[in-house]
Amino acid sequence: MQRLRWRTLGLLQRLLSCAIGSIGLVAVLYAHVRLFPSSPVPKLPDSYKLPMQQEIGLGGEQNWMLEVAPPHLSRAPLPARKLDGASGISDSDKLWKQPQKRDYMPCVDPSSTYTTPRESRGYLLVHTNGGLNQMRAGICDMVAVARIINATLVIPELDKRSFWQDTSNFSDVFDDNHFISSLANDVKVIKKLPKELATSTRAVKHFRSWSGIEYYQDEIASMWEDYQVIRAAKSDSRLANNNLPPDIQKLRCRACYEALRFSPHIEAMGKWLVDRMRSYGPYIALHLRYEKDMLAFSGCTHDLSPEEADELRTIRENTVYWKVKDIDSTEQRAKGYCPLTPKEVGIYLTAMGFPSSTPIYIAAGEIYGGDSRMANLQSRYPLLMNKYVSELALDFDYRSSDIISGHKLCKNKYVAMYNIMGQGSPRKRKGPISGTKGMDRFRSEEAFYVNPLPDCLCQKEMPTMNTSLTIRLRVKKTTD
Repeated sequence: MQRLRWRTLGLLQRLLSCAIGSIGLVAVLYAHVRLFPSSPVPKLPDSYKLPMQQEIGLGGEQNWMLEVAPPHLSRAPLPARKLDGASGISDSDKLWKQPQKRDYMPCVDPSSTYTTPRESRGYLLVHTNGGLNQMRAGICDMVAVARIINATLVIPELDKRSFWQDTSNFSDVFDDNHFISSLANDVKVIKKLPKELATSTRAVKHFRSWSGIEYYQDEIASMWEDYQVIRAAKSDSRLANNNLPPDIQKLRCRACYEALRFSPHIEAMGKWLVDRMRSYGPYIALHLRYEKDMLAFSGCTHDLSPEEADELRTIRENTVYWKVKDIDSTEQRAKGYCPLTPKEVGIYLTAMGFPSSTPIYIAAGEIYGGDSRMANLQSRYPLLMNKYVSELALDFDYRSSDIISGHKLCKNKYVAMYNIMGQGSPRKRKGPISGTKGMDRFRSEEAFYVNPLPDCLCQKEMPTMNTSLTIRLRVKKTTD
């Protein structure tokens, strides 16, 4: 009897040990493996902020920021894959599928009649204005202008008086040596004005907006008779989008997509950031364009409070270099000149079918209205992170969304990028809006760098096949 009792106790002890071991194993698996795919995505602790980062040195004087893999990205469940009955392709795959390029390719080589720069007639100084996107486009336009008026281009000065008060020089942002060497067969570019001309009289000129080649050949080039140095006071939208010689248009593209590249340390950091974001899978880089200066300049006050609208109007009135002061917000929005609100963006992305687990990197400055303005978008897409990762990565990968949208041809199948102000696909540039007059005709055109088709993109020619068929008949003479 006692032996049976000990045997029973031993059996119970083994069962208890097995139970404890099983519970421990399940706990370990639950902590490291996502066992329940339907579990909700954990919400970020702070509104659209990046996880904590650790700073490490990688030799030399550079300090790099290495982010520990964010658990809310690495553990996020994959979206459900609903199959299309006809094609067998899931809805998720369709969202991230690379659009067809339709055999378009860069086509920027000069024509056979294009010559090297002639002897320079003088020096062109350029003061760029606006944000990085505007300055890039302006610099490339001034390269073309220098070619047209036969000038030596001095490395442009970046805008230091804008809303951001950025003190960066050209060489801090761009690779100046590469810029100079890449354009050697187009325009002579130097880093500084010769010392003997440092104190010479300069012609300061506001080039007329959206001007054609005749304006520069006749009015601006004639100034060389009286001056050795011409200073362009502004660079934005000083060259027409359309109706320029093909070689000038191709030069603008070579300047933008080949010559003007970021400085080596920015390119290296940008590549590192892009690789890091790609490692988490598909993501959206979203340019909201909903910063205070953008709304103040454009006069877009839709869905803002009266107090916010008054604040933006005051900023616009007090910014002396913004010419247009009285703006009808409703009219601006009806013409398509205003960005969507963050709430509208969330509705749009949801309607497109992007699941709430999609990581979104906000490529923009401080959003006007802060967390309260982002609340609706944040509720739809909890994995919402700010610009400190996405902006540099976006600029490196796409050379700025507006400028490169037509040229990149969606080269990265892992990224769905939405520029909420409008995204061009390979098509011929749009002309002015019907019924517009005066300068509004040019303002309503599709910008050259947004869509450089047909000047800088061409379709591959399919090899022609000889479809003719010669049939030889051999007639055999027979005898009955």
